[in-house]
Amino acid sequence: MALLTDVLEWLQALPQPALVGATGALVFAECTIGLGFIAPGEGGLLIAATTVDTAQRFLVLWAVVTVCAGLGDSIGFFIGRRFGPALRETKIIQKYGTEGWDKATGILRRRGAWAVFFARFLPVVRTLTPAAAGTSGLPYRKFLPAVVAGAACWSAMHIAIGAALGEAAKRIEGIITTGGAFVVGGLLLVLAVTIVVRKRRKARRALLVPPTPIDDADPEFEPA
Repeated sequence: MALLTDVLEWLQALPQPALVGATGALVFAECTIGLGFIAPGEGGLLIAATTVDTAQRFLVLWAVVTVCAGLGDSIGFFIGRRFGPALRETKIIQKYGTEGWDKATGILRRRGAWAVFFARFLPVVRTLTPAAAGTSGLPYRKFLPAVVAGAACWSAMHIAIGAALGEAAKRIEGIITTGGAFVVGGLLLVLAVTIVVRKRRKARRALLVPPTPIDDADPEFEPA
């Protein structure tokens, strides 16, 4: 039984608007502060990307995910702008670490829009960064281009990885037995889980490092 191929073909047979819409919703939720700690946006994107087998599907999924990520981050930004420093004392920030919040804010004050761009590729940090950017006073005119650029690169990279995995699964299954497929699938699952766990541990360790003292005169932070 071609198990892996059957699963991929089942995903590909789903209505494309429904599949893309669900993926966009997961990414949107992940990018919104609070929901980002429970919505598997990155995992959902990788799974949906295994169904990408044409340039058109790639472009549609890429565009929707980029827009949804940008919207989710923008909501987080304006939440930070609205509540300001008081957001640090909320239950969600207290639960996931004030140290991480302080570090994100410190990096933003020193690096500005560049920190927003690179935070997109860091688990946990990317959920806190938009609200921290709004709180820190980074102008939205600088925040938005960095968010869009980061989301576009992040989504393109994950869609390419997912599409490659989907194609690889089909090729592997064509040359091994069903039992071998289970073994390979299990090994790939263990590898994927190990990578995700290590990335999250590194991100959490990085968040525990105290932020560098901030120079309030940094020209990057002119009033919005």
